[in-house]
Amino acid sequence: MTLDDFDRALNTRGKLNAPLMGKRLKKKKVVPDIILSSPALRAKTTAKIIAKKVKYFKDIMYKQEIYDAFPSDLHKILKKVDNKNSVVFLFGHNPELNMLAERYIDFEENIVTCGVVEIEFDCDDWKEIGRKNAKLISFDYPKRVEKTNE
Repeated sequence: MTLDDFDRALNTRGKLNAPLMGKRLKKKKVVPDIILSSPALRAKTTAKIIAKKVKYFKDIMYKQEIYDAFPSDLHKILKKVDNKNSVVFLFGHNPELNMLAERYIDFEENIVTCGVVEIEFDCDDWKEIGRKNAKLISFDYPKRVEKTNE
């Protein structure tokens, strides 16, 4: 018997990578005002682990429409974010997240599992977000090795 994709749990690698990426976000002092997540088990679990690491203690908003969403659907979800929230974490699935990043910033990398794409929008209203005011701030992923000055 196989599990439905929606009910698939994080694998061993995901259980190691989620806390690692949470620690990296905490080190950068990136804390969300709101977390939006797919209710699929692996997205939910990742969101919870990272929320704990960055000391986000509010409720995570699970939205069924994030699961199997088209990039245009994800864009609409982000446009509905309350303007009191300036930092949003969105936990979803590929290839849709990759296509969303491409929509905003011509992102050509592959967002691997637990990858974090940080995009900044130069606007005061979430309804205004789009390609014209989007800027890539960072792209991080578990296997990325930080360069050191030696």
